Amino acid sequence: MNLNQVTISSKNLDKSVAFYKLLGLKLIVDALPRYARLECPDGEATFSIHLNEDMQPNQNTTVYFEDEDLDHLVLKLKQKGVNFLSEPKDQPWLWREAHLQDPDGNAIILFKAGQHRKSPPWVIS
Repeated sequence: MNLNQVTISSKNLDKSVAFYKLLGLKLIVDALPRYARLECPDGEATFSIHLNEDMQPNQNTTVYFEDEDLDHLVLKLKQKGVNFLSEPKDQPWLWREAHLQDPDGNAIILFKAGQHRKSPPWVIS
């Protein structure tokens, strides 16, 4: 089994699609204003957004995007006007993370984990 895609809700797909394109994802399915699918710039994963006009603020969704040059990516995105909740920071679980939110308030974490993503020192053998 392999993770194919993640789908999130949005009250405004135009804003959401623009935000995720700004992060570097490529729009591959345009069924606006109700649905869009984007492709990650690396790997095979896709990310989709569907319209949910009645969605309520929540703290249930966190989306992680990994980049090998996290600090450079954050700098480029800040130059494009993206606001971050936290600067890149080394975490105790051996990942480097920067936190932000999409236009609907979904938590986004840009990170670099390298070998520690799937094989931290405490991995189960």
